[in-house]
Amino acid sequence: MSLDDITEEEAALREWLLRTADAEGHAVIEVDGDEHGAPYAFSVGAWRRFGAPEAVVIGLPVNMARPLIDIYVRRAASGERFFPGLPYLDFFQGTPVVVERVHQGHYPEFLGSATLLYPSGQFPALQLIVATPDGHFPWSPRAPEGFAQWQPVLTESGYPESWRPGVDGP
Repeated sequence: MSLDDITEEEAALREWLLRTADAEGHAVIEVDGDEHGAPYAFSVGAWRRFGAPEAVVIGLPVNMARPLIDIYVRRAASGERFFPGLPYLDFFQGTPVVVERVHQGHYPEFLGSATLLYPSGQFPALQLIVATPDGHFPWSPRAPEGFAQWQPVLTESGYPESWRPGVDGP
């Protein structure tokens, strides 16, 4: 993407992203769900400000997705690093959250507005994957029906790739 080719609306969004990231450390873009997919939210500016991968969350209500991203960025800004496959139990009172690296093929659909800050498209992103309250992840055979479609894993294969579920990860 070339910044010379953006529309007025995209230029205004870019300015808002820059202003918000400078003031708050990151901006959060929220996308409503529809008949084609679940709602999702993602950070823009964490990489620019703190060298932390941007974060995307799929399938959570807005009142949970934004706070999860805010907590992630705040922790990453203070120097914490998040490792794929490790369960983090301190985001949502014991409900496990794991991270996975997002494959760049998913950037246009799930992180598209971030290219207004990173026109080359070269920035890291992690998906924050939240288990069901009883601890089942989308790839679990005991996950509720449709959970894997509601919270797709944004790797190339659609499954965890940075660890092996049940072997060296949850």
